[in-house]
Amino acid sequence: MLKQQLNFKLSQKLSPQQIQLMKLIQLPTQAFEQRISQEMNENPALEGGKDEGDPFDEDLSNEDYDDDFNDGTEVIETEINVDDYLSDDETPSYKLSANNYSADDEEKEMPYASGTSFNQFLMQQLSTYRLDEEEEEIAKFLVGSVDESGYIRRDLIDIVDDLAFTQNVYTSEEKIEKVLCIVQDLDPAGVGARGLQECLLLQLERKEATPAVALAISILEDSFDHFSKKHYKKLLQKFDISEDQLRSAIHEVESLNPKPGGTYSGNTRMVEHVVPDFAITIVDGKLELTLNGRNAPELHVSREYTNMLKGYKESKEKSRSQKDAVQFIKQKLDAAKWFIDAIKQRQQTLFVTMNAIMHQQEEYFLSGDERKLRPMILKDIADKISMDISTVSRVANSKYVDTPYGTRLIKDFFSESMKNDQGEDVSTKEIKKILEITIGEENKRKPLTDDKLAKILKEKGYPIARRTIAKYREQLDLPVARLRKEI
Repeated sequence: MLKQQLNFKLSQKLSPQQIQLMKLIQLPTQAFEQRISQEMNENPALEGGKDEGDPFDEDLSNEDYDDDFNDGTEVIETEINVDDYLSDDETPSYKLSANNYSADDEEKEMPYASGTSFNQFLMQQLSTYRLDEEEEEIAKFLVGSVDESGYIRRDLIDIVDDLAFTQNVYTSEEKIEKVLCIVQDLDPAGVGARGLQECLLLQLERKEATPAVALAISILEDSFDHFSKKHYKKLLQKFDISEDQLRSAIHEVESLNPKPGGTYSGNTRMVEHVVPDFAITIVDGKLELTLNGRNAPELHVSREYTNMLKGYKESKEKSRSQKDAVQFIKQKLDAAKWFIDAIKQRQQTLFVTMNAIMHQQEEYFLSGDERKLRPMILKDIADKISMDISTVSRVANSKYVDTPYGTRLIKDFFSESMKNDQGEDVSTKEIKKILEITIGEENKRKPLTDDKLAKILKEKGYPIARRTIAKYREQLDLPVARLRKEI
């Protein structure tokens, strides 16, 4: 049976202005400028530059207009399309076109170079070889299978099947192997290899024949596994050579490029351009924080739109079209004012948050020594500035700060804490830095194992387990002791 009942419910919701502010806070400088440009294009009531006065300071409140245009009916505030008021449907088409040009005139535009891809570069070289129709189809297919690193990471039997199903070319592995040798003869050296070993051998074969190159080829052909795992003693015994000879061969291999496709100059790679949101300088031994001026644009509400609203108020006729126009203008003016207020709140939030981080890590910013980074988590800063953790996270995750020691991502200053032998809290960043320095100063002929590293750090006052050393070493992108070994 259906029945009605009354329930009380307490809920908390974010207003559109709060949501807009949160979205603005997480934007870095460049994205923030794009957002401002987008808002100015969408809202004609928002203008850039200085304004002599604030239009909202005048007696032009929205309540006045509501009273003047209120006819007793409820007005539902919805987005109004300005195109409804600026329609050109009644304008003759001949007034919208120019007639001072001829149909025979050529359009002169500045051409843009599209660039040449790595595969197109290989195809151009392939055209210089004399190949029959079948070989040409196979060669084109092989070149198309080359990835951005310069490798063909497919088995020949799979290529045979694909040629049959997609190109209607029935061939054998032997024929593909023959054409593959032609592809591998293209530049850069090592292209078309099916693995690292073959890639290095292809490059060595193009080098000038010397004893070191010959030895390097023999080592890669017969003992690639020992070489990759740096089992130098086994290599010395197997090839009956001296350490100097082995060192020369290793030098030849280290001079090679494991990714030949990456050297092609025509590759267009996206490079991220970082614009610091803050700048920290040291003046007379004290830290000074400044916010990038591009985060504080000069915006104001359009006085023209305010005057239009004032003109509608003074108008004696109150038609429905005028009410709609007033509603549209009010929406745009309110949106512009909200956006300006959100930008000011964003500036204040960014500065307060970064100022708290700067003082929390004052010792680091004064010295630049990462071993002086203090343990710091988002909650520490949130409690200090009386804001939510999510707000601090939005500031830290996407913002950069320019320091005397380089441009750093703000979230890099946050780290967990660990206890040293004296019971003091130290940052994991400090421990990683000490670990990195210890590995850098080790004897490369006898590199330190994780167990030995754990003992050394324990002697320095940091009791850390071996598995923790291994985790930090991997985070620092440092290989195990065996792979750090040199002769």
